[in-house]
Amino acid sequence: MVPPVTDRLASRRFDRLDLWRGLAIVWMACFHFSFDLNQVRFIAPQNFYGDPFWTQQRFCIVSMFLLGAGAGQAVAVDAGQAWRRFWRRWAQVAGCALLVSIGSYQMFPRGWISFGVLHGMAVMLILLRVLGGALPPARLARAPLALAGVALLAAVAWMLPHWVQDPFFDTRLTNWVGLITHLPPTEDYVPVLPWVGMMLAGYLVASLLLVHARAAFAGAVPFFLRPLAVLGRWSLSFYMIHQLVLIGALELLRMVFK
Repeated sequence: MVPPVTDRLASRRFDRLDLWRGLAIVWMACFHFSFDLNQVRFIAPQNFYGDPFWTQQRFCIVSMFLLGAGAGQAVAVDAGQAWRRFWRRWAQVAGCALLVSIGSYQMFPRGWISFGVLHGMAVMLILLRVLGGALPPARLARAPLALAGVALLAAVAWMLPHWVQDPFFDTRLTNWVGLITHLPPTEDYVPVLPWVGMMLAGYLVASLLLVHARAAFAGAVPFFLRPLAVLGRWSLSFYMIHQLVLIGALELLRMVFK
């Protein structure tokens, strides 16, 4: 049976977008490996929560993930991806977010992850999909007022937590919004505000490229970078297993050299 046109289009890969994801997850793995080395005291003590060297890396890694997710939604909407396919992928992200919460509670009972990057992506993907239904890339890129409106929305979303905070949003049930007065005690925290602004930026940039510079966005990658692009296709799977492998390997080394 020949798949529907929308499914065939939605299944096409954009190697440069996959490369972007691949670079993000390799950087993330290096960051997490450094964190793990610090946890088992194989390196000089590091402050991953306050040292700008580490906090700025985390900011860049999360930004790369969300820019890529926004661009991915632009590609999906442009290709005519069906809602059924969207919900299938969304369920994978949401299910993995739940597993992250459960696993983090076992390792960090006091700082378990209630709303990390996957939780944030699950919520923001729905918001972006709704926006994409109203303003698909072709329409957005060719309508200056619409483009300016979404750009303004992204900027407001990014700045709103700096303008509005309230203690109501400081609980685990409400801090997912992002209008907090202080950071929660958690190992990962990626609230909707301000980070939906980053995902919107990815959607905007990809929309412009798809319409005005599609070849630059969709072109092939050099052969020596293809392994990274292939890895980027499996970014969610890599995300879920990399820490298990890294922590397991370090625990084995610690047992051997104990």
